Amino acid sequence: MRIVVVGAGGVGGLVAGLLARAGHEVAVVARGAALEAIRDRGLRVESPLGAFTVRVEAASPPELAPAEAVLLGVKAWQVPQVAATLAPLLTREGFVVPLQNGVEAPEQCGAVLGADRVVGGLCHVLSRLAAPATVVHVGAPPSFTFAASTQHAAGVERLRAALESAGARVAVVDDFPAALWEKFLFIASFGGVAAVARSTAGVVRTIPETRRLLADACEEVRALAMAKGIACAPDVVAKTMAFIDSLPEAATPSLQRDVVAGRPSEIDSLSGAVARIGASLGVPVPIHATIHAALLPLEQAARQPALTGPAAGPRSP
Repeated sequence: MRIVVVGAGGVGGLVAGLLARAGHEVAVVARGAALEAIRDRGLRVESPLGAFTVRVEAASPPELAPAEAVLLGVKAWQVPQVAATLAPLLTREGFVVPLQNGVEAPEQCGAVLGADRVVGGLCHVLSRLAAPATVVHVGAPPSFTFAASTQHAAGVERLRAALESAGARVAVVDDFPAALWEKFLFIASFGGVAAVARSTAGVVRTIPETRRLLADACEEVRALAMAKGIACAPDVVAKTMAFIDSLPEAATPSLQRDVVAGRPSEIDSLSGAVARIGASLGVPVPIHATIHAALLPLEQAARQPALTGPAAGPRSP
């Protein structure tokens, strides 16, 4: 199976590296410093699964042969623009798997490519870029969840087998919206509270007032999912808090890291999406609305050079 990974950031770089090490045919869509680094010295991964450097094919989309599966690893805010470049990367029976935080990427990809070319996906992993084409992964092996697909059942099974052979954990589920919203509940709430507090998992979960804020933020997303008819587990908030308690003390969500570093972030796709969906359904979500409003000045300042400078355009995370 030929697999193309779009984005050479913490998720895309890790997945591409693990797949390449396992012997699979994998290529990476990258640009700028990431593309140069991969071509010059390869893709470096430092992980509990091993520390290694692999050579992978890397290019911009028009230069790559099509693939049976395209894993979309860019930031959520980049999806609408990047989706328009994906069609040439797909074989006749190929499909795209968006792995973004948030709940909007599958529909955004489907609006451009057609819903029949998209398989819902999500990923749980703690990884980041230490330098261009150098990924640091901590904690448990990457875990993927894919939507069961009648049309692409054979392809999804082959992708599952490839990722498992590379050291990942994979589940294929019938109720993908529930899985998507349960991750959304975690990443929007943990990411938003940690970003506002500029703190790690160890801090936000141990200060009583901040822990209560985090739990209440999770409850807002749970209430929103219920209003949409999403069948999240009854104990999803308790399980989410237990998962945050299990994270390494120094763990930080990507939203927090981007805000602290002054980079464009996914705040509009996380707490911003909670606020928008809540307003459309008449469900009050004051915590997420406040988080979004509080971070907007920093977000607008971070986006200005990204939107107007010489490097404008889609960037790998």
